[in-house]
Amino acid sequence: MISLDLSNAKLKEDLSLWQEKVSKAHKDLHDKTGKGNDFVGWVKWPLEYDKEEFARILDVRKRMAGKYDTVLVCGIGGSYLGARAAIEMIRGLYPDDGIEVIFVGNTFSYSYISQVLNHIKNKEIVLNVISKSGTTTETSVSFRIFKHFMEEKYGEDAKNRIYATTDKARGTLKELADKEGYETFVIPDDIGGRYSVFTAVGLLPLALANVDIEALMKGSLDAYNDFNTDDLSKNTAYQYAVARRILDNQGYTAEYFVTYHLQLTMIAEWWKQLFGESEGKEEKGILPTSACFTTDLHSLGQFIQEGRKTEFETILYVDDMGGDIDFPADDQDLDHMNYLAGKKLSWVSEMAFEGTLSAHSDVGNNPNIVIRLKDNSAYSFGYMIYFFFAACGMTCYLLDINPFNQPGVEVYKKKMFNLLGKPE
Repeated sequence: MISLDLSNAKLKEDLSLWQEKVSKAHKDLHDKTGKGNDFVGWVKWPLEYDKEEFARILDVRKRMAGKYDTVLVCGIGGSYLGARAAIEMIRGLYPDDGIEVIFVGNTFSYSYISQVLNHIKNKEIVLNVISKSGTTTETSVSFRIFKHFMEEKYGEDAKNRIYATTDKARGTLKELADKEGYETFVIPDDIGGRYSVFTAVGLLPLALANVDIEALMKGSLDAYNDFNTDDLSKNTAYQYAVARRILDNQGYTAEYFVTYHLQLTMIAEWWKQLFGESEGKEEKGILPTSACFTTDLHSLGQFIQEGRKTEFETILYVDDMGGDIDFPADDQDLDHMNYLAGKKLSWVSEMAFEGTLSAHSDVGNNPNIVIRLKDNSAYSFGYMIYFFFAACGMTCYLLDINPFNQPGVEVYKKKMFNLLGKPE
């Protein structure tokens, strides 16, 4: 399902030399003996997820079928990035099933919030608010605004259109949901936000967006089985993790996550949060950044080709994105493009990928890691996210840091709360 090509990675150290460290880190992850072990519930989640709650999610989709055309997903960080990445990758940017998904709660931008309010005034809405504590300010601000909108629009029926994904027993949002009568779903105690897309955090909005969540969970289960080995010669997720550490040691301090389709842009945003929040601490880590080729070759291409050699590229190339097109012939050929007549645009994209890889690796001398995924199906998404979860946990343990906390994020919150005058 996923293949890893390190032939252009320019590694100066053999992966096998890391086997002993990988075996220890693998044991720490699976036996819950490493740093941050309270948050490794994701490791066995594809095997042990709450089947009863999963059935309730499917029931919500069934009960609400035909009653809405717009889904509002209210959350920030891991409470929305995974769902948005999945929805755009799997459904595309302009799906034709009549369901629109809008993400709110991830910004204080009043212009954006007001535009959304205007856009949805004549829509049929369901709202999923997602917050472990219910006190995340960006999400709380938006939820109050859109809660009021729903109540004005639907009256008593608003409570039947609002779903809360939160702590199972406590917290501001849980208390509010119980008081208002919202149906609730659980954010597991032992799974952090950026590892939560295959919990109710991601599965409920995905189900409402008509994504096949059963196939997604099957993909993640197959990935769990494939990557449940410490044998570095067989575990491609761990190979990617070790390659990152070797390149870090070689002085490459930034990683471009590269895609070749606009509907994969949010996969890159999700990946940046996963690796940025997990790895960027104790003055360690590789800066995660991203690009969408060939679009960004016309803005970043020059720097990547000839600028400072401080970054490497990790390319996620999806072989079949669907919707392929034949390039048409033109009798006059005034644009001189007939040399492509009859070719598939997928072939053009493949040639662009191969040409860029050669230019950056062979000529520019930039290390390139290539991860190839079969297609953009829900199954493939589930498989891919587990690949990156396993790789991220491993690469952070090899760096001897806790992958599952984010103490630096709390600093801005404290400063902001002081300025806002929030009561203690």
